[in-house]
Amino acid sequence: MDLNRATILGRLTRDPEVKTTPTGKSVANIGVATGRVWFDAAGAKQEKTEFHNCVLWGKLADIAGQYLAKGRRVYIEGRLETRNWEKDGVKHYRTEIIVDNLIMLDSPRGKSAPASIVANDSTPPVPTEVVEEEIKVEDIPF
Repeated sequence: MDLNRATILGRLTRDPEVKTTPTGKSVANIGVATGRVWFDAAGAKQEKTEFHNCVLWGKLADIAGQYLAKGRRVYIEGRLETRNWEKDGVKHYRTEIIVDNLIMLDSPRGKSAPASIVANDSTPPVPTEVVEEEIKVEDIPF
């Protein structure tokens, strides 16, 4: 049995780039930064930031394009996938997180947003976070 699972909690490094495939399916690309802080052997504080490329499909991509923006905190679950292509005789690789579940951890001022979205769920998500504003079922865009 194998397991390919990625879980990150971080901030968006840019606004979502939402596109539509020739078949009409939405796809969004987002960048998420995660930070790590530790103390080395000498007791000096060290910091490191990792940058993750994430891909969202379908309704999840549409919702990300509507509600997410640079700087927003998100919790993401998905699977790692590496794709490759050749350009000018040079082979390129890119490892991405294909997002299955997204939780918006803060909401933009003046907007209400669903707190949790699952990519393959046909029912409206149940908020799992305490949100400053009340979320009404009729406000959820799907």
